[in-house]
Amino acid sequence: MIRVGIMGYGNLGRGIECSLKQNEDMELVAVFTRRDPSTVSILTEGVKVYHVDDAIKMKDDIDVLILCGGSATDLPEQTKEYAKYFNVIDSFDTHARIPEHFANVDEVAKANGNIAIISAGWDPGMFSLNRLYASAVLPQGKDYTFWGKGVSQGHSDAIRRIDGVADAKQYTVPVDSALEAVRSGLNPDLTTRQKHTRECFVVAEEGADLARIEAEIKNMPNYFADYDTTVTFISAEELKANHSGIPHGGFVIRSGNTGWNEENKHIIEYSLKLDSNPEFTASVIVAYARAAYRMKQEGATGCKTVFDIAPAYMSALSGEELRKSML
Repeated sequence: MIRVGIMGYGNLGRGIECSLKQNEDMELVAVFTRRDPSTVSILTEGVKVYHVDDAIKMKDDIDVLILCGGSATDLPEQTKEYAKYFNVIDSFDTHARIPEHFANVDEVAKANGNIAIISAGWDPGMFSLNRLYASAVLPQGKDYTFWGKGVSQGHSDAIRRIDGVADAKQYTVPVDSALEAVRSGLNPDLTTRQKHTRECFVVAEEGADLARIEAEIKNMPNYFADYDTTVTFISAEELKANHSGIPHGGFVIRSGNTGWNEENKHIIEYSLKLDSNPEFTASVIVAYARAAYRMKQEGATGCKTVFDIAPAYMSALSGEELRKSML
């Protein structure tokens, strides 16, 4: 059995716990929280909740530690810190900072003989793989990625970190005309702003400066500054009644040409339609946690991304079973 620890028990942490239940070769051995452990109730019987300060004491009891913090402030510090003691995996999703995050984590993981997998999820993650596969197959072409309509956990978390914000949900919405132009094979040149809009529903703390909060959201680099963004302030009751779900999805499309004169056109499209963003993200992470364990068993160390990991490492099936049933 692959022994797994969960660091952080929010939406993603609960999703990890549910996913582990569906993987018979993996077991949850501990949950770590910054809250008072006595206030955190989990679903798995017989597994204890510990304070984060106790995590390092359990490094010999955990094969892979899954980090469920936010990308804005948690993971840049947590992943490189815990990679000193554990094989770790995260879902860091600030695309512009992935190279920096990789370098920081790789140095620590190699120095301590551990495996670290970063940016596992569906984007970055599954979408990243499909961009790579499609561009390798159709080198003459263009990639397009559309997200939504759906709730972005990372963007919602970034809003909640703003002073004066009590709660928030952010929806990423594809621009229909842009999506149709790509699917038709027109190969349009689209700016970030032309592909998506962002809709933010924010619950402000009493007395908070709403104009300042809105300005901070709309001007936040890497998150909102490059998009047409609307900010709507609502009550906590409205947020709970109308925005309690966490759906998401999206499309990766490559439009390319083959033939001596590039006369033949091809469209590759990969799509996801998700009832629960965090539960699907968790399912991807758990599959890559298995890969981390197997690679460590083979002596690998350092930081890895989905590009570095053969698909067979993710599956509970043996190589023989995969070749027989899926190849």
